[in-house]
Amino acid sequence: MAKAKKRENTTLKCSECGEHNYISTRNKKTHPQKLEIMKFCSRCGKMTLHKEAK
Repeated sequence: MAKAKKRENTTLKCSECGEHNYISTRNKKTHPQKLEIMKFCSRCGKMTLHKEAK
């Protein structure tokens, strides 16, 4: 029997320009809150806060 996967793919969206730049994974059981990471946005040309988009 195959085990169910615990990790889920999420899309990260720039908080300033709104572009979907990155795809990441997270474990929903251990991290129930939405993911927020500082990443480089190629459209803005600087480091911005990227939030999980649904």
